[in-house]
Amino acid sequence: MAPENGKKTIAELIATLPEEERLILTLHLVNMISATEIAEKLGVPERAVASVIISGRTRLIGLISKG
Repeated sequence: MAPENGKKTIAELIATLPEEERLILTLHLVNMISATEIAEKLGVPERAVASVIISGRTRLIGLISKG
């Protein structure tokens, strides 16, 4: 549910991201799991996870700044 001022919460913004970014950012930012652990869980290179974290954060910052 959005706040009364019409702005979206961080959870709502994360929910709008592509599935891969949403999954990795949720694991990293919400569950506080390291990129190394995420890579091991998903069976992908750590560099790929780090790249998704960076692009996802950038996208989130853009969404937040749009307000």
